[in-house]
Amino acid sequence: MEQGGVLLLKGLFLLWHVLASQIIYGLAVEEQASCSSAFHYKDALGKAILFFEGQRSGKLPASQRVKWRGDSALSDGDPDHVNLIGGYYDAGDNVKFGWPMAFTVSLLSWAAIEYKKEISSVNQLGHLHTAIRWGTNFILKAHTSPTTLYTQVGDGNSDHQCWERPEDMDTPRNLYKITSNSPGTEAAADAAAALSAASIVFKGVDANYSRRLLSHSRSLFEFADKYRESYQASCPFYCSYSGYQDELLWAAAWLYKASGGNKYLSYVKSNQGWSQPVAEFSWDNKFVGAQTLLAKEFYGGKKDLTKFKSDAESFICAVMPGSSSLQIKTTPGGLLFIRDSSNLQYVTSSSMVLFIYTKILNAAHIDGVKCGSVHFSASQLRKFAKSQVNYILGNNPKKMSYMVGFGDKHPKQLHHRGSSIPSVKALPTKVGCNDGFSNYFSSSNPNPNTHVGAIVGGPDSNDNFNDVRSDFSHAEPTTYMNAAFVGSVAALLAESKEEYLKYLPQVNKTANMAYYV
Repeated sequence: MEQGGVLLLKGLFLLWHVLASQIIYGLAVEEQASCSSAFHYKDALGKAILFFEGQRSGKLPASQRVKWRGDSALSDGDPDHVNLIGGYYDAGDNVKFGWPMAFTVSLLSWAAIEYKKEISSVNQLGHLHTAIRWGTNFILKAHTSPTTLYTQVGDGNSDHQCWERPEDMDTPRNLYKITSNSPGTEAAADAAAALSAASIVFKGVDANYSRRLLSHSRSLFEFADKYRESYQASCPFYCSYSGYQDELLWAAAWLYKASGGNKYLSYVKSNQGWSQPVAEFSWDNKFVGAQTLLAKEFYGGKKDLTKFKSDAESFICAVMPGSSSLQIKTTPGGLLFIRDSSNLQYVTSSSMVLFIYTKILNAAHIDGVKCGSVHFSASQLRKFAKSQVNYILGNNPKKMSYMVGFGDKHPKQLHHRGSSIPSVKALPTKVGCNDGFSNYFSSSNPNPNTHVGAIVGGPDSNDNFNDVRSDFSHAEPTTYMNAAFVGSVAALLAESKEEYLKYLPQVNKTANMAYYV
């Protein structure tokens, strides 16, 4: 009887521990459900990078993962007897705009530098390097002499009058370039920034390629700075509104970071007066990008860069809700809203800056940023940036993801030529300019090709979104929008892993105790 009682007690004790472990495991699952978006950051990152394979121009490699795409624009550059095959289509059209392409490459490279370990931990660093190299290879081709840079392939006006797959494209492939006789400082400086940032990425991967990138970057910067004139060749699609001083500072900051050359540090110091407080970070306005890079140098000991640090923190004060110097409003659902056309480009870029600035503050053991009478801690900045990522991924009034192919509810009528017309592999016959409009652009059906990872322009100022292909302001993706998202969601990879593992020690401890009963 006594022995039986002991066995009964042991059995009850074992049962108690098993039940306890199940309760704790249940808490972990509940925590996962309450922060469900956190456990999809890895998926979101992978899809955001995959998007770039769907934007490729040129001869596609055997490793191409986006199978509905085919080779396109294989004669680009022929009129000038130069090879301009490759690169990226900037958005839902079939034009290659070099200026925003360079900004895209800079953002992807910045993400690869800042979050190398985190991106590598989820096996996406190789794919990110490939996306960067696809862009840098084109910029290298486009820089045909020290004072010649091809900045655009294709005519925007004729392209926009057609709705064709890139594989069928028969619109003019006009070439645009800048030279010493017809300069364009913004485009040359942005290309310099892209190549210098990428040279850091590839320094430990492909040293020869890294040196080549840096060499071209130096040459492009000299070209941009020596022949100063605002770039307007890609108007009305990409016009310079902020001038070229931001691009020159952006390029010089990256060149200093890549080379350590004192001449680039001296350049930004002597031109510190160019820096100005801004409330956006975009393909046109790079001021806060340069300011953030140089604020890191300020906190690292270079106290004569104080204006860059002050202006960078003015940007933070301009976008943080509750700030006494707030300039940018949020939608009722909490989304930063700068302007109605492709607003998510500003959301993703602002979030990327906030995440990186949080890292800078933490590394320097600085408590946060003071905005008048309001103080924001580094964790508050990070929390707000995270809320913007989560909004895009589905934590919004519409309960939908603004990334195609992510989550249960996402845009189905992406404003994108290649995505909206059946693949050449499914429909080999040519789809002409007008047929594309009548049969596919005007169709109410979902796009036949899911452009996984594409982030659309996003909702309006009241959080409303109509999934209609014709609404390019809200339904069209861009490369730079996705690039900034890569630099935002990568910041959350480590956090999501920590949240996922939060309860495992407790579960394991309980299980181990039960084992020894």
